[in-house]
Amino acid sequence: MEHPDWLPAEISALRQVDVEQVDPNSLADINAIQVNPHLPREERIREFMRQIKNPYCFRCGKMVVKISFRDTDATLEDRIKSLLGMM
Repeated sequence: MEHPDWLPAEISALRQVDVEQVDPNSLADINAIQVNPHLPREERIREFMRQIKNPYCFRCGKMVVKISFRDTDATLEDRIKSLLGMM
């Protein structure tokens, strides 16, 4: 789910973050993200997006993680829903 306040240019900028140049301390640590599993699915997604800040680049402990997707019809929303479905 795209953040409701993000514009296409902002989403593109999030995708373009260079893991070699980014300050790891500026990234959210996925280990610290907590989403109430009792919230409705859409609210869980919104809460995850609020906390992760950049779903394309974040930390897992001290490791910087950058994700990308193959050129498919699957959207970021589809991928996040799939991820939250596994939680």
